[in-house]
Amino acid sequence: MSTRKSAALLLAVLVAGAALITTPASAATKSITCYKGSSSKVVKTATPKCPAGWSTTKPVVKPTTKPTTPASTAKTLTINATYTGKITVLWSDSDVQATSVTATGTGTTLGLTQLVGSGSSSPSSQDATINGTGYISDGVNTLKANFDPSSVAHAKDGAAPTTVAIHGNVVITGGTGKYAGATGTLKFTGSFPINSSAAGTNETGALTLTVSGSFNTK
Repeated sequence: MSTRKSAALLLAVLVAGAALITTPASAATKSITCYKGSSSKVVKTATPKCPAGWSTTKPVVKPTTKPTTPASTAKTLTINATYTGKITVLWSDSDVQATSVTATGTGTTLGLTQLVGSGSSSPSSQDATINGTGYISDGVNTLKANFDPSSVAHAKDGAAPTTVAIHGNVVITGGTGKYAGATGTLKFTGSFPINSSAAGTNETGALTLTVSGSFNTK
């Protein structure tokens, strides 16, 4: 081989080697998906990185649900109970005070077996309207009521000793526990004895009282 050809071949080899040294190989391209809110984008580079405010973590989309309306707990309840117990009566020249009424119920009581109340009347004859308040309870929940203006007491005789019959309606004025906000009107009938009509007499007698009807709870 001539000297000229050898020099040309050497020059070609050196040029090719320089090209290999000065021209790096292309790096492999990678891609990632970036998320921001409901938007997404793909970033493709050799070393991909999400822009500021973007993340490779895909946001969890919460399902849209309508608020549920709580089911109504309102009920209509029926009671048909007979309460037996004691009534303490205090006589004066102008009125009669039932200072204490306590009784225990049987029948359809809804568990409300304890009756407590008080009342008053100003009789000018054998018949008189009665006023009063009371409640029936199961020891935790209480149903409260008042006598309405039509409630009447009737003495069997014009003078004691005699039996007094009572009847009319009681208006429910609410309560406590599960009977809070209760409404309705119940009927009642009952009786108790009177042994003396002398002013200042304080006596206790047996009471029977039946309560019946339906009422509403919230």
